[in-house]
Amino acid sequence: MRVALFVTCVTDTLYPGTGRAALAVLERLGVEVDFPLTQSCCGQPQFNTGYRRETEPLVRRFAEVFRGYDHVVTPSGSCAAMVRENHPRIAARAFGGGAAGTAAEAAGVASRTYELSEFLVDVLGVTDVGAYYPHTVTYHPTCHGLRTLGLGDRPRRLLENVRGLELVELPGAQECCGFGGTFAVKNAAVSAAMGSDKARGIESTGAQAVCAVDNSCLMHIGGILARRGSAVRPVHLAEILASTDAGTVVDGTAAEGTPANGTEEEAR
Repeated sequence: MRVALFVTCVTDTLYPGTGRAALAVLERLGVEVDFPLTQSCCGQPQFNTGYRRETEPLVRRFAEVFRGYDHVVTPSGSCAAMVRENHPRIAARAFGGGAAGTAAEAAGVASRTYELSEFLVDVLGVTDVGAYYPHTVTYHPTCHGLRTLGLGDRPRRLLENVRGLELVELPGAQECCGFGGTFAVKNAAVSAAMGSDKARGIESTGAQAVCAVDNSCLMHIGGILARRGSAVRPVHLAEILASTDAGTVVDGTAAEGTPANGTEEEAR
């Protein structure tokens, strides 16, 4: 099985630890992972803002970079949704006729692209990845993962099998956090109000961390929580799954709040 990691722009630029965490989880499960250095943006910002023609070269590039892999795995529900939902349609319109091979290739690569929890549960058939995270966590299902990919309970099943983790329900979990990509820029006031509602719901759970499958949403939620002076930490699913009872994380440091021996009690 040849698997490629598509790390995404937000993760690469702002949260590289999430990419390293995804790699750590996959390799722990015996998956051989490649990281094509020529990968770039999937085109979601351009497409969502109405720049279809500017999206087309990125769709072509994605298909070329990830051709030949059995699966493409990404720690982002929104980017996986962009590739699976929109790349085939964009390619069919842009590269049809004389470039039918490119359109077919783009559709084929899109069909083999998975969000991390999908790949773990559906392809590998795994719900226990050997993780240890001794914290109370609430889970926010992001819109693309929930409504476009239909992730369902996959992320929750993975979290429920993390040793030491207490999963608590989030009120209004299926309500949007207000980020929505360019929505947050074009409708800042509405976005902030929606984010504040989400933050209050998160705080009401008493959780120490809020988990999601998209760093973009976690960035939005985390910013609002920080401005409220909240102690709740935004944590990507991959980073929780990468944590072990040795207290190690992918950059070689001890996880926050967790000593090297993996127990909070001994740290007190």
